[in-house]
Amino acid sequence: MTVTGAAPPHVPRSALADAVLDRLTATYSAAADPERAGAMRAYMKDVAPFLGIPTPDRRALSRAVLAGTPRPGEADCAAIALRCWRLPEREYQYFAVDYLRRHAARCSSAFLPVARHLITTVPWWDTVDLLAAHVVGALVAADPALAARMDVWITDDDLWAVRTALLHQLRHKERTDTERLFAYCLLQSGHQDFFVRKAIGWALREYAKTDAGAVRRFLAQERGRFAPLTVREALRNIGR
Repeated sequence: MTVTGAAPPHVPRSALADAVLDRLTATYSAAADPERAGAMRAYMKDVAPFLGIPTPDRRALSRAVLAGTPRPGEADCAAIALRCWRLPEREYQYFAVDYLRRHAARCSSAFLPVARHLITTVPWWDTVDLLAAHVVGALVAADPALAARMDVWITDDDLWAVRTALLHQLRHKERTDTERLFAYCLLQSGHQDFFVRKAIGWALREYAKTDAGAVRRFLAQERGRFAPLTVREALRNIGR
């Protein structure tokens, strides 16, 4: 079950997922380092157990796992990601996130419920932020009608859905819906959780790379509504 209590999405049948998961579990388990795993689990605040594979090694192993495999369809992406999320060790979820980042363009707006399940299940910034910017953001960019779903997520009871709504435009640059971005920031300006406050500042800081003046004007008018952490984060690279 997800943290919101919703039933997980159906896992599609996929011969590609069968092959990838067989290779993946054999390859990753052979590379496990229990001593390093403990340190990695502690660093990630005990969100999940780890195999103990450092990121550069893990990505090299992932390339070997995927060598010679065909391009996936949307059902393959869903099956691989959902099956990785059923495995306890965090590295399998990292594999799924990397895979979805690579193939997000092959997924339609119908993939959004799968993305939400991944975001709200075993949630922590290490998976949520990449899914927000590279998967959910890509889906919304390809189908602007999905922005209406972000309008729902921004007031969700689940803080990771809120964080995703705030961060999904991180890579949109000139295509950013500025009005929606600023409205989302204001809607959650009083949120008490660190991860939401940080996300507001990060979203504003990233958009400032495209239009620093707009961010300065917005904060000049509204900064009293935001936590100091948020304002510092937003103005980090553009000054006061």
